[in-house]
Amino acid sequence: MKKYHIDKDIKKAETLPAQFYRSQEVFDKLRENIFAKSWQWIGDENTLVPIAESVYPLVLLENFLSEPILITRNRENKLSALSNVCTHRGNIISHYPGKVKHLICMYHGRRFHLDGQFSRMPEFGEAEDFPRPCDNLHRFPIEQLGHHLFIGLDPIFDFSTVADIMNERIGFLPLSEFKLDQSLSKDYLVNSHWAIYCDNYLEGFHIPFVHEDLNAVLDYGNYTTELYEYVNLQLGYAKGAEEVFDLPEGHRDYGKHVAAYYFWVFPNMMFNFYPWGLSINIVKPLSINKTRVSFITYVYDESKLSAGAGALLDKVEREDEFVVEGVQKGLQSRFYTSGRFSPTREKGVHHFHSLLAKHINN
Repeated sequence: MKKYHIDKDIKKAETLPAQFYRSQEVFDKLRENIFAKSWQWIGDENTLVPIAESVYPLVLLENFLSEPILITRNRENKLSALSNVCTHRGNIISHYPGKVKHLICMYHGRRFHLDGQFSRMPEFGEAEDFPRPCDNLHRFPIEQLGHHLFIGLDPIFDFSTVADIMNERIGFLPLSEFKLDQSLSKDYLVNSHWAIYCDNYLEGFHIPFVHEDLNAVLDYGNYTTELYEYVNLQLGYAKGAEEVFDLPEGHRDYGKHVAAYYFWVFPNMMFNFYPWGLSINIVKPLSINKTRVSFITYVYDESKLSAGAGALLDKVEREDEFVVEGVQKGLQSRFYTSGRFSPTREKGVHHFHSLLAKHINN
């Protein structure tokens, strides 16, 4: 497959070419080289497994990774992320969330403890060299940010590096008090490649041209992007008397009028903190030209929902969809190859393209 290269110097670099977004071979390799080696947000522990001896089955990035996962909380309240596939004949073990004391495969009765350890199996008394370690359920790494849960199939970086960067800015917030609001959460189907959606998120360059309402409350001149290895942060400052964070003394941004912290975690997760709470956006690839974006809303201060940078999120999303789908159409042109990066406004996109090129070439 073609090798991709992004110059480290943004002043010289060109964007990924149109062919990158059009290729099924590239799309498939992104799945294996990047998504199968990433961390993914799966929900919060209070919603998934709120009590001891409970389980929650899910499919990780369904119709893309499609990996059956089971989140468990045992009697000692220890969380585990397990394969939801029986080690006997590959049957799905758990189909419904709820309270259980053991995991029992309904196909042939193989039983496991809630930490995934093999327990017993009917009619295997004469089997030699049994059980073996491979008869236990596979365990996946699981990490937390507050009460939010993240798992990885085979992650290429330590999640603590992400959590440390985020906590430096939002660690003062009582995340455990943020409440999931299903009425404000929804999915959007976007007719574009998933990476185009991320490209758009990773720069504030388009705000004055695409988002009139958002531009009215954000100070575009002071909009900044900070880059880290697998995370970047866009800081939105308030233009006037809009809602801002009440930052404690000693905070890195104390004295600044921060209206929003926009965190992006490689490759497809966005954590948007506003004075009212948190909007999580998970970008879920479906095909080379179709993406599902899940908006999950956690509210902390309901009185601030309709003001500032965190207001009108649905309108902002629709505006983003329009331009993202326009880029998807434009990249089919025979006469477009690649573009250049704005050194002042597209550092986040350059960072993203550099990571994509690095890992797809492996």
